[in-house]
Amino acid sequence: MGRKILLDKINVPGIKSYEVYRREGGYASVEKALKMTPEAIIEEVKASGLRGRGGAGFPVGMKWSFIDKKSGKPRHLVCNADESEPGTFKDRYLMEYIPHLLIEGMITSSIALEANLSYIYIRGEYMWVYKILERAIQEAYAAGWLGKNIQGSGFDLDLYVHCGAGAYICGEETALIESLEGKRGNPRLKPPFPAISGLWANPTVVNNVESIAAVPWIINNSGADYAAIGIGRSTGTKLISASGNIKKPGVYEIELGISVEEFINSDEYCGGMETDRPLKALVPGGSSVPILPAHLIYKTANGDDRLMTYESLSDGGFATGSMLGSGGFIVYDDRACIVRNTWNFARFYHHESCGQCTPCREGTGWLEKVLWRIENGEGREEDIELLWSIQSKIEGNTICPLGDAASWPVAAAIRHFREEFEYHVRFPEKIKNRDHFTHEPFHKVRHLVAPQTV
Repeated sequence: MGRKILLDKINVPGIKSYEVYRREGGYASVEKALKMTPEAIIEEVKASGLRGRGGAGFPVGMKWSFIDKKSGKPRHLVCNADESEPGTFKDRYLMEYIPHLLIEGMITSSIALEANLSYIYIRGEYMWVYKILERAIQEAYAAGWLGKNIQGSGFDLDLYVHCGAGAYICGEETALIESLEGKRGNPRLKPPFPAISGLWANPTVVNNVESIAAVPWIINNSGADYAAIGIGRSTGTKLISASGNIKKPGVYEIELGISVEEFINSDEYCGGMETDRPLKALVPGGSSVPILPAHLIYKTANGDDRLMTYESLSDGGFATGSMLGSGGFIVYDDRACIVRNTWNFARFYHHESCGQCTPCREGTGWLEKVLWRIENGEGREEDIELLWSIQSKIEGNTICPLGDAASWPVAAAIRHFREEFEYHVRFPEKIKNRDHFTHEPFHKVRHLVAPQTV
C-alpha cells in the first residue's frame, strides 16, 4: 500500500467534526507554525519540493517566496477551490469529507505569508460543500484557531468562503481574483503578478486545495521527509480523480513515481479495465491535456515505463507525451469515439471562454462547429486541416491558458487518431449511430482508411 498523507484519516468516523479531527492530531501544524518564523515555514515548504496540484505544477514554496513583503500592504492567501476541469473531482472529495484539513492548511499557510485575511473561493456548483466548509470554519473560530489573537499568539486571521457562479474561467488565478472583487471574471494581463498586485492590489498568493492541504503534514514532519516520497522533482503524494472504463473509479492518493500500468491495473487502484475491451486512449490530467493513444500509455516513445510523475507523463513533449495536470485521469476502451470526445471537450471550452481574447472567443466556436460537423456525418476532407489550422492560431495567443486548453486536445486527437477523423469524413453513414464503435470498433475498420502498401 502506498503512503497516505491527505487521505490517511479520511475514513475515521466523524472526522468532519472539529472534536474528532482535533483528537486525531488536527491543528498540530498551526501550533508548531505559531512558534516558527514565517521564513522558516516557507523554507520547509521549499525543501519539500511540493508543486502546485491544480495543474501547473509550479513549486509552492517558491511561489510563496515571491510575495511582496516590502510594500507594507496587507497580504492575502486565496485558496482556489473552483474545481471545474472536466474529469477532476479530488478537491471536492477532500473538502467534503475532511474539511478541517484544508482549514488547518489555510491557517498554517497564512502564518507563513503573514496574511491576516484569507479566502476559499469555491465552485458555485459545490453548494453542499460550501455549507460543510462554513460549519467547519465556525468550529475553528469557536476553538480559537481563527479570529483575533489565535491561541494567544498575537496572530490574527479571518477566513471566508466565497461562492463563484459556475464559471470555469475563474479557475485561472487572476480571473478568480477579479470575481472575488465583485467584477466579471476575466483574466488579467501579467505582469504585475498577484504576488505583487493581487486582491485589491495587495500582494496575494493563490494556491489549489490539494496544495494547501499538504502543508500541515510538511510542517508536522519536515520538508525533507516529504521530499523523500516520490521520484526526482515529483515529490510527495498526488490525488488522482480516476474515471472512465475502469472497474474502480474514484479518488486515489498515490506516491508519485508508480507506473501508469500499475495505477490502471492493480487492485489497490483502478482494478483494470471494466470489461475485456482493450485500452484505447488515456487523458491523464483533465480535459485540457493531450490525449495519449494505447501504445504511449504504459511506455514512453523511448520504451521506458510511463510513470505517474510530472516528468514521465510529459516525456516526449506533446508529440508523444501529455501532462499530469490536475490529475483528472480518464480511461477509454475501444468503444470510445475520439472525434465525439474531442467535440465534447471543444463544446465545453467554447461555452466557458470569457470572450476577452479574439483567438479564443472566435476559435473555440469554430473548433466546436467543425468537430460537430465531422461527428454528425457532414464533414469534408479539408475539415481536418482546418481544425489543425484553427487550434494552431489559438495556442499561445491568449491572455490566459484557456486558449491552450482548448487547442491541445484537438491537436493531440488529430496527431494520434487522424485516421479516425478520416473515417468519419469518408463513411458518414457508419458513424451516425451514436454507438458506432461499440459493435464495430475502429481497429476493425481501420483498413478502410489506412494507406495502401504495395
